[in-house]
Amino acid sequence: MRVVIQRVSQASVVIDGQVNGQIEQGLLVLAGFTPTDTQEDLQWTAKKIAQLRIFSDDQDKMNLSVQDVNGGILLISQFTLYANTKKGNRPSYIDAAPPAVAIPLYEQFHQILETELGKPVPTGIFGADMKVSLLNDGPVTITIDSQNRV
Repeated sequence: MRVVIQRVSQASVVIDGQVNGQIEQGLLVLAGFTPTDTQEDLQWTAKKIAQLRIFSDDQDKMNLSVQDVNGGILLISQFTLYANTKKGNRPSYIDAAPPAVAIPLYEQFHQILETELGKPVPTGIFGADMKVSLLNDGPVTITIDSQNRV
């Protein structure tokens, strides 16, 4: 499992002209899955996101988590995080989980993330053409790959 986390002042996702999800201060999380991802990958990544200390404290030091600042999380599925660009100029997505595998992983991850955060986590719609807007705060952008946790 691979995620890109962006600290945001605000973020939203629009699908077919309608806002499907939005947050104020918090994290925009783009999540991609592989066929070999496990429940352990989902749990570890969700816990890491909820506890990641990337918000500033009173001394302007990144020392607070999204939970500490009562922030939100906007979760967006993004299979292109597994783009392979080694050959040619057209990315291959062979390493990304196919929808039959990725959708259940995404739904499980969403539920785990809500449990870790302790409140609802708005999302996009898996496979939809989404327009994601964000105001990156910092900017702070972090990648996490569950296969690199050891």
